[in-house]
Amino acid sequence: MRRNDVRDMLARGEAAVVAWMSTDSPYLAEVLSYCGYDAVTVDLQHGMFDVGRAIQLLQAVSSGPAVPLARCSGLDPAQIGKLLDGGAYGIICPGVDTAEQAAAFVRACRYPPRGARSFGPSRGLLYGGSDYVDHADDTVLTWAMIESKDGLANLDAILATPGLDGVFVGPNDLALSLGERPGTLPLSEKVTAAMSEIATAARAAERWAGAFAPDADLARRLIDSGYQFVAPGNDVSVLRQAAAQRIAVARGGSGAAAKDSAVRDLPGSSGY
Repeated sequence: MRRNDVRDMLARGEAAVVAWMSTDSPYLAEVLSYCGYDAVTVDLQHGMFDVGRAIQLLQAVSSGPAVPLARCSGLDPAQIGKLLDGGAYGIICPGVDTAEQAAAFVRACRYPPRGARSFGPSRGLLYGGSDYVDHADDTVLTWAMIESKDGLANLDAILATPGLDGVFVGPNDLALSLGERPGTLPLSEKVTAAMSEIATAARAAERWAGAFAPDADLARRLIDSGYQFVAPGNDVSVLRQAAAQRIAVARGGSGAAAKDSAVRDLPGSSGY
């Protein structure tokens, strides 16, 4: 079976930098796969597309060197199975607040007897190889999103879930749950403290910690604080920042100031 390069990187203690697809352009997904990202995540929760388009985006990512990943829209075993059958080499599941939900998520990603995933790998066989079914359980990554007070309260139990590879933080939803304003930079002290707690707990449980970040600076700080899997903005925010910088420079202004404004002003650009 084709190896999961991101899993291998994390196992070596290296940090993976991940692109995030919220638009429905297979061409852009292909371009991002060749940009140097370690993986490209197709976002079915907040992305502007449906499952059918998500699979086309996974195909486009697979044409390049980046690992194809997907965020499901929720804890739906049928949808998770379809994304895996479509070739996703990892699933990020939002709204995991309890150990029971984490266990249900892992079951949806693993074949019996370790889980309850239905057989029918389709593109999984094409991308992964003819022995996909023999090795998928040890290759596909499982990320449970921690983005609420309940998730924080149950963090240790979630991290103890057999078969769970790591936890992934959505800083905006976490901020909302903690009574903070989402989309603000720098992150509030409360959100920063919670994210530090998550990274520490993940290390103690021998799990990996990942997070969405609004820009490269925060992504770097997260890596320095123990996160090994970071997404420095989505495709729209990257495009908007680059456009704002080029326009500003062309007009004789400050590209750096335009970049900061683009991060600050675009709704949803500073994390999920």
